[in-house]
Amino acid sequence: MSEFDPTILNEAAIPPPEEFSARARVRSMEEYAEIHRRAIGNPEEYWGEQGKLVEWITPPTKTLEWKLPHAQWYAGGTLNVSYNCVDRHIEKQGNKPALLWEAEDGQALEFTYCELRDLVCRFANAMKDLGVKKGDVVAIYMPMIPELPIAMLACARIGAVHSVVFGGFSAPALADRIHDAKCKLLITADGGYRRGRVILLKESADEALKSCPTVEHMVVVRRTGEPVAWQPGRDLWWHELLDQFPETCEPEVLDAEHPLFILYTSGTTGKPKGVLHTSAGYLVQCTWSMQQVFDLRDDDIFW
Repeated sequence: MSEFDPTILNEAAIPPPEEFSARARVRSMEEYAEIHRRAIGNPEEYWGEQGKLVEWITPPTKTLEWKLPHAQWYAGGTLNVSYNCVDRHIEKQGNKPALLWEAEDGQALEFTYCELRDLVCRFANAMKDLGVKKGDVVAIYMPMIPELPIAMLACARIGAVHSVVFGGFSAPALADRIHDAKCKLLITADGGYRRGRVILLKESADEALKSCPTVEHMVVVRRTGEPVAWQPGRDLWWHELLDQFPETCEPEVLDAEHPLFILYTSGTTGKPKGVLHTSAGYLVQCTWSMQQVFDLRDDDIFW
């Protein structure tokens, strides 16, 4: 489709309040149609402009290199996703909440940008000490706790590729994904809570690693306090690791096309397939979406 046509929805449009439209980045369907026209008409020019939404270490020399079936976005550019998500906000908003978390039992935590940066750096240093290098794959099998995004950002900081595996998956499903990506490190928790009951994540992780020889260490977050089996030398507590390392870790300079993360399909049609997302194109698209689609502002809370 070359032109945007709102009538294809076959539904009556519900107009937003006038005061909302007045302060929105995209104020009308006419403005949206114009943006769509520009993006379709000259995508390389349009997305080249949107690339300025992120902070580069080295600006790209070309927006798109496309040799079917392969596309490379922002060729020649270097950046760091962790820096863009956390550090670049610190000068003006270091003491502003960056992450709010509330558990199903009502427990709540708040992390400012400065606090989040310090935790990300501590864990990034811990991973480097465990031998995780740029390009290594780290499996993350965790409940919905703050350590999950902290681990993801720490991986991005050092150039490790993260593979998040849903905490409700079984040991064989976890093993399939670890084995396929040849993960070097597994990050999990003693357990998690789902609808009031404890999910024994460490137990499933132990079972999965019986067939995953590439994993050298398992880092475990203490979440439930449930007793867990322990393999000395391989298994390490998250909180003990963090206490050993400093709060500074320079972000790696990474190519625009450096792998950022792998996300696997559910496997319902057979063997799970890993979809690889690279750094710059993914970050630009996310940043653009948060501004243009969700109209997110500095004083908003996004849930």
